Amino acid sequence: MRGGLPASRTVIVVVDGLGIGAMPDAGDLRPGDRAADTLGHLLDHCRSERGAALHLPVLGELGLGLLHPHPDLARLTKLPVAVARAGLGYPGADTYAGHQTMTGADFSQVTVANLGRFLPEVTAVLEEAGHSVELLDGEPPVVVDGRVLVHDNLEADPGINWNVSGRLEDLPFEEILALARTVRTVAPVARVIAVGGHADRPLPSYVRTGDGGAVGLDTPATGFYRNGGLRVQHLGAPMDHARQLPELAARAGAEVTLVGKAADILACGTAVRLPAVRTDEVLAHTLSALGSSSAGCGRSGAERPGAQGALVVANVQETDLAGHQQDALRYGAVLEQVDVGLGALIEELSRPGDRLIVTADHGNDPTIGHACHTREYVPVLIHRPDAARTEILADADGLADVGATAARFLGLDPGGLAAGTPLPA
Repeated sequence: MRGGLPASRTVIVVVDGLGIGAMPDAGDLRPGDRAADTLGHLLDHCRSERGAALHLPVLGELGLGLLHPHPDLARLTKLPVAVARAGLGYPGADTYAGHQTMTGADFSQVTVANLGRFLPEVTAVLEEAGHSVELLDGEPPVVVDGRVLVHDNLEADPGINWNVSGRLEDLPFEEILALARTVRTVAPVARVIAVGGHADRPLPSYVRTGDGGAVGLDTPATGFYRNGGLRVQHLGAPMDHARQLPELAARAGAEVTLVGKAADILACGTAVRLPAVRTDEVLAHTLSALGSSSAGCGRSGAERPGAQGALVVANVQETDLAGHQQDALRYGAVLEQVDVGLGALIEELSRPGDRLIVTADHGNDPTIGHACHTREYVPVLIHRPDAARTEILADADGLADVGATAARFLGLDPGGLAAGTPLPA
């Protein structure tokens, strides 16, 4: 044992966008989202189009059918699992906010707000920094120094993120980023995103209105994504990363590995980062991380010199991408890939104290009629090889409870996190 941490391994697999039914406030932005059910609609669509149910035997054994009453999901499991639904515990439906909350961040001070609500604050802080500021035709967006737009992000739900966008023909990205950092000091939203790219025309010609009163840059129309040279940096809401699960585990001596999109959006100075988008690569990286972490331990759990705990957080992104593309068949095919990969993880995580947590960060219903995230409950499926029975737990208040539960599995004090209460699993 090292740093007081038992030689157990905890893996969190985030199936990005796998919602299991609308939360009570899901229709506040779009009334139609009250009917959101990513998993249920996905199963219905794939059966209808393929003439057969999705093949998800491992997710069935992990207890997914105990949470979602769909006829294509098994109601029984032989695995010693604990299952629960979790509310999101943060405003909106956002991958960044979801992962930060899941690892123990306190997002209670983050709000959903269009830029128009905070024009005085944004204008004042930019002018104090020596910049000229004007509105575009008397309305948002904000034009800074005649070259950069501060605007609502139209590629997420209204009020989740603000962008600071500029043409690299007009100024270097470092100046765009500096402006974004200034805006970040007064922004109440989850992310301020600095974006620089190449466009054929001045950016104001690409401004349009979006849902919920948002006004911003139609970034795909600018050519930023197709012209090459795109620069992007995400500035998240201020938070104490030392009070999030990866840093907490690392300080206690755990090997921390962040896989897929988790490698891009979670903080931990000593973590091994294995970014990937393809689902097979994400799952292979996750399994290989466990192989390296078990070098100090035998499969029986007996410790060898240098043995220590391990935390792996992996994000499967292609489910979310399929949701954005409103491609239910692709989503289903990716989910079947995930199912196979989870089987391999269960086989590896067989020691007493090992834990596998399968969850999600929000919904992304590919049949709902729009390409945005949906505010849904998410599953929390916990495999416990040394447990005696299957348990159906009460709903978790928010995703922070997942991080607190993982901390307890690793022998850490969940009170070291900024938010979250462990599930009784």
